[in-house]
Amino acid sequence: MLRISTDPAELDVALIHDFLACGSYWAAGIPRTTLERALANSVCYGGFVDGAQVAFARAVTDQATFAYLADVFVVPEQRGKGYGRDIVRALMEDSRLQGLRRWHLVTRDMHKLYRGLGFTELSQPELHMQKHDPDVYRRAANESA
Repeated sequence: MLRISTDPAELDVALIHDFLACGSYWAAGIPRTTLERALANSVCYGGFVDGAQVAFARAVTDQATFAYLADVFVVPEQRGKGYGRDIVRALMEDSRLQGLRRWHLVTRDMHKLYRGLGFTELSQPELHMQKHDPDVYRRAANESA
């Protein structure tokens, strides 16, 4: 059974960093200091089985109008048990995140999961814009080397 915690002291930052920096397509190469800053400024949820962290999700939010769902993952050996759905649902039910006008996320491959949690494709994608720098972490690593 998945135990979900919002206690930042319980987060296994090494595990989160390893997964995101080395195992994700969306945050590959993220520096640990950047991740630590992101965690400190987000609503973070950790999922634990037998005391070990196996899942993570966070919301970048003003806690009043908007939340961006980010960095959701379940470690490979624990997938297929509903933990991803459980941790995202718990995060979305957080009392600090009620009454928001908009939730947003970006995913390459988990549309089915997020549809089941009420997300839809953008109804008016032509209204949305972005400034995206997918190589920022690699560039920063090269500049500091």
